[in-house]
Amino acid sequence: MDASAAVAPKRRTHVTRALLRYFANLRAAQHVLWCYLIWYLFVLARYFDGHPALWLSSLGISAIVGTALYLSTARAGHTRVRLEGWQIARLYVMPLCVSSFAALIKGRGFILVFHPNVRDNILAASACTLFVVGTVVLRRLSVLD
Repeated sequence: MDASAAVAPKRRTHVTRALLRYFANLRAAQHVLWCYLIWYLFVLARYFDGHPALWLSSLGISAIVGTALYLSTARAGHTRVRLEGWQIARLYVMPLCVSSFAALIKGRGFILVFHPNVRDNILAASACTLFVVGTVVLRRLSVLD
């Protein structure tokens, strides 16, 4: 067995622990952001449209709006604000999600962001609830360690 094969499981364990620690330490605002993503992914899976024009338009909107958000957040004030990498990524991912979400639900009977049938709303909300409960359980377990 070579040395690199022995390092791989240790690296995976380290990455797994880091991810579990991240989820265990989420703050309320982060829970909300993750639930937004879960709701978006549920709609994406349910109503996916692979038409390139939808995704190219969404990417273009993401680039334009994301850059505007970055400039207005980090560079437009008197004092430059240093943002973390994930904060910057979210400034670009959110417009992508919003624009593609709007295109995916167009003409499907949605009311605001809610599915036209109760079952899909319950499933998406349940996925979010399971996520939040899972992170709370992780937090409690990490306190016991």
